[in-house]
Amino acid sequence: MIIKKIETYICHAYRTNWVFVRVMTDVDGLYGVGEATLEYKELTVAQACQELERLLVGKDPRNIEALWHQVYRDAYWRGGPVLMSALSAVEMALWDILGKELNVPVYQLLGGKVRDQVPCYANGWFAPARTPDEFAEKAAQAIQQGFKALKWDPFGSAYLTIDQGTLRQALDCVAAVREATRGKADLIIEGHGRFDVPTAVRIGQALGTFDILWFEEPLPPQNLEGLAEVKRRVPVPISAGERLYNRWEFRSLFELKAADYIQPDVSHAGGISELRKIAAWAEAYHIPICPHNPSGPVANAATLQLAACTPNFYLLETMSSDVPWRAEISTEQVRFEQGEMVIPDRPGLGIDLNLEALKKYPYEPRELRHYQGTLTDIRPANAQSYFQN
Repeated sequence: MIIKKIETYICHAYRTNWVFVRVMTDVDGLYGVGEATLEYKELTVAQACQELERLLVGKDPRNIEALWHQVYRDAYWRGGPVLMSALSAVEMALWDILGKELNVPVYQLLGGKVRDQVPCYANGWFAPARTPDEFAEKAAQAIQQGFKALKWDPFGSAYLTIDQGTLRQALDCVAAVREATRGKADLIIEGHGRFDVPTAVRIGQALGTFDILWFEEPLPPQNLEGLAEVKRRVPVPISAGERLYNRWEFRSLFELKAADYIQPDVSHAGGISELRKIAAWAEAYHIPICPHNPSGPVANAATLQLAACTPNFYLLETMSSDVPWRAEISTEQVRFEQGEMVIPDRPGLGIDLNLEALKKYPYEPRELRHYQGTLTDIRPANAQSYFQN
């Protein structure tokens, strides 16, 4: 069996565009799917996926480890979000091929299950709230859906520093959601890599009264030394890692003791086998892994395979709702029971793409919302749940 072709597909998804790949083989009907969704760089990463054809066509797709290292080595300009996202998508497609060929789910190829389902925390639950009372009302609705924890960024358009008024508004929002969720769900406060060290410390100290689960990415991701300094000076746990792109970058995070939870993304950090290696390293430090997972259905399917077989997998990020056509563009079947997502047992990643449906939702450019005061515009008015409860 050999690789014959790499196909790429871009699908508009409101806040961003999903980027999918199919790695085709010379065996009739046997191919694998992957996802390389890289927000605001979708055209670039799709081209990077196509460029991997030069290295991979004619190779045996079952030699996953060898092909991963060849792609990484021969890129010369190694690492970074574009190369690693393209490599991630193709790598997960190779696992999909192998699982389909052997008629087993990918987690079976990685050592088998340690759990049948994984607890989830919600992102996007707050759309389109603006006031503390609106956030509290949305939080109560999310708890009724069964989520174990809720994450959001309450910091408006602040960048590097924050003024008294904006900080007070953010803390009032946290207080309102805390009151609405007390004893029912954990709170996770998202920083989106916004702040400088003294501002992150100031905010982290203020959050200490709310018993939050973690303060996520308080500093720009390039400054792990600064993140370690913040962690030492605040009374709340720190999480990071969605913008670290391979095990070598996570090595520095571990050695600096810069985070209590790590959040690699299967679509950006090198794919399934790379996340397994990062998770094993984290396990040696007794650090839980809570992957970044706000993207499309194929990335979610791949992350579920990791949740199945990774002992220190703690919480799965998921969007509480999505565009209505998410159900059209793939065969995704997500079972959600008492706040936990059930691990599927279908061969490979257990998901396929609907190419005809993808054509109905072509690429549309989108811009970053984080510093424009429009963070809660993360979902369209007609967004709906994609879970089977």
